[in-house]
Amino acid sequence: MIGISKLYCGTVEPSDALRYGRHSSRLPSHLLQFSRDKKPVVVWNVTRACNLKCVHCYAKAVERVRQEELSHEEGLALIDDLAAFGSPVILFSGGEPLVRPDLTDLARHAVEKGMRAVISTNGTLITREKAAELKKVGLSYVGVSLDGMEEVNDRFRGKEGAFRQAMAGIENCLEAGLKVGLRFTVNRMNAGEIPKIFDLLEERAIPRICFYHLVYAGRGSSLVEQDLSHEETRGAVDLIMDRTRDLHERGLPKEVLTVDNHADGPYVYLRMRREGDPRSEEVLELLKMNEGNSSGRGIGCVSWDGAVHADQFWRHLSFGNVRERPFSEIWTDLSHPIMARLKDKKRHVKGRCATCRWLDVCAGNFRVRAEAVTGDVWAPDPACYLTDEEIGKGES
Repeated sequence: MIGISKLYCGTVEPSDALRYGRHSSRLPSHLLQFSRDKKPVVVWNVTRACNLKCVHCYAKAVERVRQEELSHEEGLALIDDLAAFGSPVILFSGGEPLVRPDLTDLARHAVEKGMRAVISTNGTLITREKAAELKKVGLSYVGVSLDGMEEVNDRFRGKEGAFRQAMAGIENCLEAGLKVGLRFTVNRMNAGEIPKIFDLLEERAIPRICFYHLVYAGRGSSLVEQDLSHEETRGAVDLIMDRTRDLHERGLPKEVLTVDNHADGPYVYLRMRREGDPRSEEVLELLKMNEGNSSGRGIGCVSWDGAVHADQFWRHLSFGNVRERPFSEIWTDLSHPIMARLKDKKRHVKGRCATCRWLDVCAGNFRVRAEAVTGDVWAPDPACYLTDEEIGKGES
């Protein structure tokens, strides 16, 4: 995650993270990305079932529940292990997590064990009662996927009325006092919606949005040709920065982040340098604390059947199953060569990544995207849009 509002608008300074010793167990949620120990945030896909049919679903969600999902008791055991291991956050995802009837109880258990519990949802099932219930158990955050205004979003979701239902869910969260934000996956089919989404943030007083770069996984694998070009990506990031700054300058600050392309970090820094921003060096310090992509280290995934993955997109490679061994044991077992290399992947990336001046900031970006396009896990991420000049290629 690259915090555009944190970095470009100065809502976070290096001293903020240093004050907590950069330890994940002590850092507030908005500073977790700057932790030193990188205890993994764990995405648990609690179900594969979903009431929608999103064209870019990385999990290839299905309509009905499959029997192989972890049971309630297995879920409690997973949470116990994650809490003891020191994982600061569990993110309940799917499919659609709210189709699972015990989700509230699982979230309550995580909170009682000292973890932050958040959910990633399409928002259509969040009634007033459900929002109040989630607030009562101490859920920290609800991220609602919205990929445009009504016409565009409903086309992405495969269901007419999905936008209105999601907006009702967002309003129910706001009414219950539950922190809620948007999740928007940028591609050629919806990039033109970005200004309207910023307008929506302002009009509905929604405090947070994450703009996700497209990852070629699941049903998203068929959308490679719909990904933005490098120039289009630069334009989208510039637009996001411009609109974020505009909100802050007008006294309407929002938390704005970009996700799944760590080239955004150097890009923000280089733009601040060009603009003569005196905070640019502090921003570089924060980016070094962030350390870039953390798949297999600072983020992990447990699938609905208990399989452990390096992140939620890397579903074709499992390092073990929590039904056979605890997550904490699987995560620290370096006998698998990919897991071992992911712990320090900067030593293994190839091509322009290997000599990039921003390797300590980006950590080689998304390996799963490189593998999807080239077949080589360690090849350069094709979505890196920094120029050869910007990465220092050819310099002695």
